[in-house]
Amino acid sequence: MEDPYKTLGVARDASQDDIRRAYRNLAKRHHPDLNPGNAKAEERFKELSAANALLSDPVKRGQFDRGEIDAAGQPRAPRPSYRDYAEGEPGRRYGPGPHSAAWSADDLRDMFGAMFGQKSRPGGRGADEHYALTTGFLDAVNGATRRLTLPDGRTLDVKIPPGTADGQTLRLRGQGGKGSHGAPDGDALIDIHVLPHRFFKRDGRDIRLELPVTLPEAVLGASIEVPTPGGPVRMRIPPHSDSGTELRLRGRGVPAHGGQAAGDLFATLRVVVGAPDAALEGFLRAWKPEHPANPRHAMEAGS
Repeated sequence: MEDPYKTLGVARDASQDDIRRAYRNLAKRHHPDLNPGNAKAEERFKELSAANALLSDPVKRGQFDRGEIDAAGQPRAPRPSYRDYAEGEPGRRYGPGPHSAAWSADDLRDMFGAMFGQKSRPGGRGADEHYALTTGFLDAVNGATRRLTLPDGRTLDVKIPPGTADGQTLRLRGQGGKGSHGAPDGDALIDIHVLPHRFFKRDGRDIRLELPVTLPEAVLGASIEVPTPGGPVRMRIPPHSDSGTELRLRGRGVPAHGGQAAGDLFATLRVVVGAPDAALEGFLRAWKPEHPANPRHAMEAGS
């Protein structure tokens, strides 16, 4: 992978918000779900995810900036200098001597851990690792299991709970860095990015929808099928409904989960006249309303 800053198109001094914003914009464009069968888009998405995983982790980003790890997150071998040896105590300047101490595996692990900027954890517990996962709107609302491919080739099956919000972080216990001295492994922290939906918009636990209706449905009323995150349901349109009328479907928003009640779906009606209709045009020319109305009266009055 090339420089992660170039992959995301951000400057080296970009803020975390800038990095998050750049990743979201590019991930939405190259997400495999939006480019089925496009191998180039899938590969590009993997590169974006790897770059974001590195730069969104302050520790790894610092290591990369200092040249301690490469773009794939792999350690770069340190380069010993003459001074490292020349300034050592006598007998140890240029190699092991009679007064040199033996280095244990734990000593080396601690030394290199400090050298590469890894945060030590109590009892040798493994470090937490940060990753990003982009998912569809309905998967986040209803819950789903998505597979995440890590930069090192490993895969994690991430269970997305119902009602997961954009920007929420999920914790996978024991899926982070390896612990030492028999201590437990660290956790994987998964930042969830939710793709927008064509029709639905989330408002807390509620879902909002702009619902097109025909002129006869608005004037006469009707029972119509309405899409919801859980599947279509029937809803009654009251007679004489105007554009902008808001109707509620209780319990058809974000599903109940974790002690939280289900949200509602709010459908805002938008009257659509449709294709030209000579009969309708003829009727309207001859129509004399019993109670003429001026819908722009308040605007004309300046109020």
